[in-house]
Amino acid sequence: MSLVRLNIKGISYSQTQNGAYALILNEVDGERKLPIVIGAFEAQSIAIALEKEIRPPRPLTHDLFKNFADRFDIVVKQVIIHKLVDGVFYSSLICERDKIEEIIDARTSDAIALALRFEAPIFTYKNILDKAGIYLKVNPEKETEDDTNIEDILGDDLVADELETTNTQQQNYANKTLQELQNLLDEAVSNEDYEKAAHIRDEISKRK
Repeated sequence: MSLVRLNIKGISYSQTQNGAYALILNEVDGERKLPIVIGAFEAQSIAIALEKEIRPPRPLTHDLFKNFADRFDIVVKQVIIHKLVDGVFYSSLICERDKIEEIIDARTSDAIALALRFEAPIFTYKNILDKAGIYLKVNPEKETEDDTNIEDILGDDLVADELETTNTQQQNYANKTLQELQNLLDEAVSNEDYEKAAHIRDEISKRK
């Protein structure tokens, strides 16, 4: 299976789930986005790693892991999002010490937070992106938004554009047909409502 490299597009706060954020990954050589719901701590840790000028007074957990790894000459070479089951992404850290490579299981949010600190590339398999990736329909009037740098995307509060609360997000998607879900997914993507799109995508994935 071929690997697809990803980078971080931004982080969006979810008003529908307290303390939840949507991490938006973007394929490097394509237009698909991979939204992943993460917790507040992980979102903060990722945002701080992206914003190089912010230095927490004490090391965060991921900073501690990086300091520990540096002390014992352990390097995270890359992160691979290798599996998607029931809407949950599974990832691996590919590490190396003394030219010996080890694979360590990790939550995707933790793996990405560490990848940033080690400046390691992030990959997923093509079949996962085919299954879970979504396309962003660009509004011609806002075409330049995709070129905004990460500092502008995250903003002063370390959060990207807020996800709007809608009645549809609170519906039981299990009662919808596949065609209805696909229509809702297309609408959510068109509105750049990534968290809603992620939930609908997860429901569609469960049925395939």
